[in-house]
Amino acid sequence: MEIISVNVGKEQIIQKARGPEKTGIYKIPVDSPVLITTLGLAGDEISDQEDHGGVDQAVYLYGASDYAWWAEMLRRPLLPGTFGENLTLSEMESARFSIGDRFVLGEAVLEVTAPRIPCSTLAARMGDPAFAKQFRQAERPGLYCRVIREGYVQAGMPVTIQRYPGETVSAIEMFRDYYERQLSSDTLRRYLQAPIAIRDRVEKEERLKKLQVG
Repeated sequence: MEIISVNVGKEQIIQKARGPEKTGIYKIPVDSPVLITTLGLAGDEISDQEDHGGVDQAVYLYGASDYAWWAEMLRRPLLPGTFGENLTLSEMESARFSIGDRFVLGEAVLEVTAPRIPCSTLAARMGDPAFAKQFRQAERPGLYCRVIREGYVQAGMPVTIQRYPGETVSAIEMFRDYYERQLSSDTLRRYLQAPIAIRDRVEKEERLKKLQVG
């Protein structure tokens, strides 16, 4: 596996149903080395910091295998960065990875924390109000990661995988369960044993407390 493209974005205005909003979803490939820090790629802007970014969603990955599927489905070529990912990786299918799996890219090390949940910004970016539903049905979410070790990355750099050694949850299971509002206490505890993103951890801790009280 290798890095096909490193993508960063400047803040832009996107037109949504409720009006214009600021976004950093428009990512452009860059040729020079880019530093990955604990808060993401240097020079990459995140406008909606309430729902995106932070130390547990610092870097978003998408794979060439998923891109090829989408290009066939949409019947048009798709350039790296179209889905707003920071790193486009060869041979990566997001459904094959689990929370806690690590990507080693030179000195940088990334750890999977969550799948991407589609939103209205993605739909507006793709020019289709129904795209969030289509993205959900496709089950090719891409992967959010925290930065375990900082480092420079560049297109063409090899990528190695370190699988999480403990009990975990697959990215696709977490993606599906996002839409399931009746998770059992055992399922919630299994999530909380995995190195999930802080946003998901807080939400699942609250759900578990409610079940225990009930």
